[in-house]
Amino acid sequence: MRSIACLFLSLILHTAAAQVPRDSLFHLPDTARPFTLENFYEVILRYHPVARQANLLPEVARQEIRLARGQFDPKLEAQYLLKQYKGTEYYRLFDAALKASTRSPVTPFVGLERNTGQYLNPEHYISGEYDYKQLYAGITVPLGQGLLTDERRTALRQAELYRTLLEAEQVKMMNKLLLEAAKAYWSWYHSYYNYRLATNTLSVAGEIFRRTKSNFEGGEAAPIDTVQAKITYLERAVSRQEAYTDYRNNGLAVSTFLWDSLGNPVELLPHHVPVQETAVFTLTPAALQALLDQAKANHPELRKLNVKLQQLVYDQRLAAEFLKPKLNASYYMLNQPFSPEGSSGAFTWDDNMKLGVDFSFPIFLRKERSKVAQLKLKVANTEYDRELTSRQIINDLQAAYNQLLNNGIVLQQQQQMVEHYHRLMSAELTNLENGESDLFKINVQQEKLFQAESKLIKIMAEYEKQKAVLYWSAGVRPLGAE
Repeated sequence: MRSIACLFLSLILHTAAAQVPRDSLFHLPDTARPFTLENFYEVILRYHPVARQANLLPEVARQEIRLARGQFDPKLEAQYLLKQYKGTEYYRLFDAALKASTRSPVTPFVGLERNTGQYLNPEHYISGEYDYKQLYAGITVPLGQGLLTDERRTALRQAELYRTLLEAEQVKMMNKLLLEAAKAYWSWYHSYYNYRLATNTLSVAGEIFRRTKSNFEGGEAAPIDTVQAKITYLERAVSRQEAYTDYRNNGLAVSTFLWDSLGNPVELLPHHVPVQETAVFTLTPAALQALLDQAKANHPELRKLNVKLQQLVYDQRLAAEFLKPKLNASYYMLNQPFSPEGSSGAFTWDDNMKLGVDFSFPIFLRKERSKVAQLKLKVANTEYDRELTSRQIINDLQAAYNQLLNNGIVLQQQQQMVEHYHRLMSAELTNLENGESDLFKINVQQEKLFQAESKLIKIMAEYEKQKAVLYWSAGVRPLGAE
């Protein structure tokens, strides 16, 4: 009778061993709907709030440039002054002008002036030839400070660089978001298949306990065998419950990345499951070198530092301008070559005109020289940051690659280990059929097999996470999110 019980037990365990992990574990049921990593990325890139925030950055850059260009908008200016005292009009002054700022140092302008009054300042006197009106046009040119650059032109150049900086910030935000999403997805992957494995092991332990109890009641098994089977069943029930909690929590973590088109959070549906295992990823030395070159040239952190350095260079040029004296020249043509009534006449440079020169220069230049020195220190500091960041990025990328290679080797070794545990389990079952083994030895081998399978699932998930880390370290999107 004892041999019959062993035969039944052997049949159960043979069936269980044939089910996991390759065939039944990764074969999804008909009710399951695969939710691939590519689908996950697609939803994130479309609807996640961080992705939407990142998509606003180009518009922020455009408005920043628009703001800087606003400093060059043409300006229409007008002034009207009137003094009336005890029935006498002392003066009536009117001046309207249009000034057109340009990206060059030259500022052209045109205006109309009309001045009347009994006590008019001689400076404002206009003859009555054209009804006390005077048409003027001219230019203002900085010959010293402001000739090469000024605040407005510097602000525009920096705004154009700011667009590049925000593009790098957008890439950085999206890469970080996708990295976190990939880690959450593969944690969910691990917990889901680990839960399925725990369910299978619990099913096997429950069937063994039921058969052992039945055999005991029929006098075909010892009482201690039922105790051992019950303990094994309870242990696996605890493991399954822990795996289920982990699976549910990781599902919630994945749900935090899911949003709809209206900006509402979306829950991960119960029938959505992660995809089955993928093939081992191989990164050739040429592909690694391409990633290294990409990181050196276009990593978002380096791009941001390059922009910051270029902005400081523009600040240096502006600060150097302030070391020059202010020397502004202006030239006005008065009622020529056109009169206020629109008639044309001869043009002369030395008559019917106004010429002005403004000059100022601080003697010690302490503020200006200090500003130049400060910017020089900032440039040096930023260059050191760039060198350090570049080295750190390359080292992190190389370390991520080394870790990926190691994970790939460990994954292959763990797969071989699982296959060998299957062989050991088959051999132990053969011994059980021949009466050379018992339930205790079977439980030990079965527990080792299940632990090896669980570890294999974990290593598979860690391998996929490391792939995402590798591409994040290079400053590019992970595979599947291009």
